[in-house]
Amino acid sequence: MAQVWGCTGLRWAAGGPELEWDGGRRSALPRGKRVAFAVPEGGVRRCVGARGHACAVGAVVPGRSTGARCEECARLDRAHSVAADTIADDPRPYRVYLAWFGPGMVKVGITAVERGPARLLEQGAVCFSWLGTGPLMAARRTEELLRAALRVPDRIPYAEKRAARAALPVTQEERAAEVRELHARAVALAGWPESLRPEPCEVVDHVSVFGIGGGPEAFGEVVELVPGGGVGGELVAAAGPDLHLAVGGRGVVVLDTRLMAGWELVPPGPADVGCGFPVREFRREPDGLF
Repeated sequence: MAQVWGCTGLRWAAGGPELEWDGGRRSALPRGKRVAFAVPEGGVRRCVGARGHACAVGAVVPGRSTGARCEECARLDRAHSVAADTIADDPRPYRVYLAWFGPGMVKVGITAVERGPARLLEQGAVCFSWLGTGPLMAARRTEELLRAALRVPDRIPYAEKRAARAALPVTQEERAAEVRELHARAVALAGWPESLRPEPCEVVDHVSVFGIGGGPEAFGEVVELVPGGGVGGELVAAAGPDLHLAVGGRGVVVLDTRLMAGWELVPPGPADVGCGFPVREFRREPDGLF
């Protein structure tokens, strides 16, 4: 019987992206590595549970869900979450940041100081700058201030981030311009919480970290994993939860690793060359008028 693995997701470590597996094992993902796996015939995707606890009913979850949780486990997972704004007494210091994902796509967010830039790598931020540091509620108030005064969102749909990567400005200065402009406007606002310490604009660029500059352009994205399907390809880039895989003659396909959670995965068979999962091709803007 083939060995079976359960993937719990992709994390960004100091050395780069890693896939995490049930039991705590990790697989480093250096560029050029071959990534290959299959879903066995008859496989079923089940809820991954919440906060280290298994789903009480082993619920079946949809193949296209990036959360891989049933409704009850999703509710429990967010019941004590900074991101969901359900806790206010976290004593750790927090940072407010500005993250840029492509032209016209800048968001404001917060992350614990101890996490460093991990949150920005997880979100696939092409570049970012810190804006200020302070207690959790001061960081939250600053986030609200930017949303209200400058109309800066705190969320950008991931599909939009992914699409923007295909047409990024070439130079770091071009990519940093919107962050610098917004940072200047933000620090000039009245009403900053006194306990939040402003930080200078120092834009960090992730294009080379992700490997998304100058490489082959992806033709589409995997929309879900299905029983009997498989994928095998060379890793050419990784951004946020996405792996960009060169899959033989078809080119590069984007695999959102969040789609892997909840499935039992096995080594690929001889026929699992390329991509045997459903793929949505990216829409291209036509050249000229016709």
